[in-house]
Amino acid sequence: MKQIVNSFLLLFTIAIVASCASQKVQSPKTASNEIKVMTYNVHHCNPPDQKNVIDVDGTASVIKQQNVDIVAVQEVDVNTGRSGKMNQAELLSKKSGLPHYYFAKAMDYDGGQYGLLILSKYPLSNTTTVMLPKSDNKKDEPRVLALATATLPSGLQIRFGSTHLEAYNKTSRMLQIQEINRVAASITIPFIVAGDFNAEEKSDVINTLDLSFERTCQNCPNTFDEDNETGAIDYIAFKKGNPFTIKSHQVIQNKTTSDHMPVVVQLKIKK
Repeated sequence: MKQIVNSFLLLFTIAIVASCASQKVQSPKTASNEIKVMTYNVHHCNPPDQKNVIDVDGTASVIKQQNVDIVAVQEVDVNTGRSGKMNQAELLSKKSGLPHYYFAKAMDYDGGQYGLLILSKYPLSNTTTVMLPKSDNKKDEPRVLALATATLPSGLQIRFGSTHLEAYNKTSRMLQIQEINRVAASITIPFIVAGDFNAEEKSDVINTLDLSFERTCQNCPNTFDEDNETGAIDYIAFKKGNPFTIKSHQVIQNKTTSDHMPVVVQLKIKK
């Protein structure tokens, strides 16, 4: 009788171990069917109404709390005087727990560089910076599209872009969104673009974006709060025909670290 009981316990233990092992194997597979994306204009880590304050820790904490897979970051300082000669790209990567990053310089500024950043849980390759066109207006800042290919645990590769369009000149914004659509047409793998487009829904700029991309929101909630102005100008979108479905879209209600709020989207990857 004792031998029978011991045999039963042994079989039961083996079954439990096998079940746990099975769950461990299946878990990454389940995770690989989704990707969590963020876009965040971080205002060079300068909190609103706090002149000369740089809070990289606070910005990184906001990103880390969302447990995202990949992030498009705008308004990043690297070794500028105004940010204390710190490399915000490197620090945001380290402090947010997203070990892979690519910084794309838009322009030289205050002894350093100013531009865009891509942060990722997963390895990045084929990184490049596309200079976006602008009008002859000398007040327009240089604008770029940062591009990188992220390789997910499943082996699927996704092209990802971070951008920040001209703020004050619609002519330049239109040239820039047209160039992004042109770039998208040449990309043959799934392509997600995210950033600060400085344009609201139903504007010509966003209508042009919608020709090539599907945005993750309609009637989008406000994404910035600056000088009592609000609106939705930060978006995440994927190229039309790509294998994504939108599970969720939300704006994180954090107004303490930047004048923009993070946009976070969960996408399911179709098989």
